[in-house]
Amino acid sequence: MSNSIKYSSTRGGESSLLYEDVLLSGLARDGGLFMPEEWPQFSHSDLNEMQHLNYAELSAKIIRPFVEPCLSENELLNISKDTYSSFNNDVAPLFQLNKNLHVLELFHGPTLAFKDYAMQFLARAFNQALKKRAQKGVILGATSGDTGSAALEAFKGRENIDIFILFPHKRVSSVQQKQMTWINEKGAYALSVKTDFDGCQAIVKDCFEDLKFKDETSLSAINSINWVRLLPQIVYYFYSALKIGAPDKEIVFSVPTGNFGNILAGWMAKKIGLPISKLICGSNQNDILTRFFNNGTMERKNVLPSYSPSMDIQVSSNFERLLYEINERDTNKVKQQMKDFKSNGNFKITKNQLKKINKIFSAYMISDEETLELINKVYTDYSYILDPHSAIGYGAAQKALDNNIISKDMSVISLACAHPAKFPEIISKSINAIPKKTSHLEKIMSSKEHFNIIEPSINDIQNFIKSNMRN
Repeated sequence: MSNSIKYSSTRGGESSLLYEDVLLSGLARDGGLFMPEEWPQFSHSDLNEMQHLNYAELSAKIIRPFVEPCLSENELLNISKDTYSSFNNDVAPLFQLNKNLHVLELFHGPTLAFKDYAMQFLARAFNQALKKRAQKGVILGATSGDTGSAALEAFKGRENIDIFILFPHKRVSSVQQKQMTWINEKGAYALSVKTDFDGCQAIVKDCFEDLKFKDETSLSAINSINWVRLLPQIVYYFYSALKIGAPDKEIVFSVPTGNFGNILAGWMAKKIGLPISKLICGSNQNDILTRFFNNGTMERKNVLPSYSPSMDIQVSSNFERLLYEINERDTNKVKQQMKDFKSNGNFKITKNQLKKINKIFSAYMISDEETLELINKVYTDYSYILDPHSAIGYGAAQKALDNNIISKDMSVISLACAHPAKFPEIISKSINAIPKKTSHLEKIMSSKEHFNIIEPSINDIQNFIKSNMRN
């Protein structure tokens, strides 16, 4: 492997970019997503050595090959230490439900959701890169719930960055909205857009594809379309797997999945050496991914509101990265399939391609009714409260066990992606009790809201951004 990994667009328009260029670009100029041109490899002995590292040290160890030579070893370690200093002492603790099933708690950051693990890192990485270049930047992102609050929390108050977050009007939980809208600082804006998440995400992509607008605003992305958003998410797969027996045994991960970024980070962890035997994709009733992994057709339908709003998605934008690998990096195929999907709402892969990826991925849909039942069952059996998204990950793991996709003696880690206190209405509906809020969340919920309601118009949103950018 060379001393510095270079990056290319999934659609072939850009290649040989370094980490810093990819970080600040977000989306490739041809509309594609960036992927590494080669993958680092961690050996069995490397993984054994990792067992002795704390979370920040492990983060620096895993991310380092992807960011050289733009960040030195010391710079990266300092960013990692600073990123996770405000998290719980055990940054990503495991809760054991039974002999072979653990819940990985990814809600010990500032906004009580897994997005904090990447967003806090990303904000510091952006800040460092922009300072080096003596530049200012504009961040534009869309959120189905947790990304927006994590991003605004991480980027607020940074002098060289303005951030604008689009969220679907009346389609996020009351807690998720308040976590975004309580922030009242210059350069940090929450915009409630009269559409669903896919509509918000489409506006973001259209803004990036408007190269004149992108260039004049120095636009960049914090959604997981930004390659660097994914890197910190690989870390907790290694951290948790090493705790329960890797690299000497293989691990199964079950992941509640909407935009495909979190489970893709698991696939990346496997790609660079973590012994993962299966990745289980849990969907809610917006089951585009489950249908794809079952029949090989990606087909967009209408978004249906659910008890797990962060997963109310029918366009999993990160999937393009896996599609690039499925197509053996044939950028023309990817470009055509994404064109078909945008115009016709569907594309297909071959039966052989489907068979190959089903060796790694299995997928299951969990309905709203099942979600309530799962929250209740886990609470009754283990005195443990899952939020509705985490319940989908747990439920998908149970279905994989019931269908003999994984054996009962396999070690399974189910990702818990948000604190149950973020969804009190759903938890109460299931177990007739409201989870206790943290003191910080209590403060947020009693704060005044600051946000703008805006039409789903690219012109309106671009004009708002230009009018509110700090010079």
